[in-house]
Amino acid sequence: MPGPLVDTHAHIYLADHPVIPGATHHPERSFTDGDFVRTLDENEVLFGVIAAASFMGSFNDYSLQALRAHRRLRATAILEPDVTLPELRSMDEAGIVGIRFSLRNYAGTPNLTTPEYQRLLRRVADLDWHVHIFAEGDRIAALTPVLLNAGVKLVIDHYGNPDPALGENSPGFQAALRALGSGRGWVKVSGPYRSPGCDHPALAARLLREAGPERLLFGSDWPFVGHEETVTYRDTVSWFEKAIPNAATREEIGRTAARLYRFA
Repeated sequence: MPGPLVDTHAHIYLADHPVIPGATHHPERSFTDGDFVRTLDENEVLFGVIAAASFMGSFNDYSLQALRAHRRLRATAILEPDVTLPELRSMDEAGIVGIRFSLRNYAGTPNLTTPEYQRLLRRVADLDWHVHIFAEGDRIAALTPVLLNAGVKLVIDHYGNPDPALGENSPGFQAALRALGSGRGWVKVSGPYRSPGCDHPALAARLLREAGPERLLFGSDWPFVGHEETVTYRDTVSWFEKAIPNAATREEIGRTAARLYRFA
């Protein structure tokens, strides 16, 4: 069978890219846009989305270059709150569709209630972008109401980073449910290897009951940062098929992604 219509979560970077102070990953090899596109083709996936890598901070040059080279790609960006409106509009034209807060294992949480961040979030909403968040469950739970109150669309990574001891009661997963209930939230059925010990099919079933395929997304998390030698792309597709066993539902999830990421 062909793969998912849209892979909403992958990273590209070069080994010699500058990294931020305190980076949680220092790449030893490159994973290029060409590598990503070939991987999509090998797995019969039509479209792909580049998730901004935390360790590169607001260095988005390479993602913008990839968007210029491949019309089948979109991307999110990590931005400083003082980014200008002309800069945002230029990114929008290039194929950037959202901003990312990738906070897991980093110290400090941005204060999104400051005037600078509130201005940025208003511009994100006006551009019809989304905010894409990856963090520990407690921080997802703390940031979700702030983001929803700002009027933005919200995409939560990897099932909300659940705790295997808490399952559906994990704070990140509960925040994901609240985001879905707002009508402006989406959750990625992705990265189960980042929360080992969880019953991910049960979590996916709960998400489906709460919001249906119109609020769920597939992401591979390629090239599996920190797990490059133990996870394959086919593994991620198999996990998705196990979590969402109905083929028609998986197809609708693909159409959801095509709309959200402006492929449709």
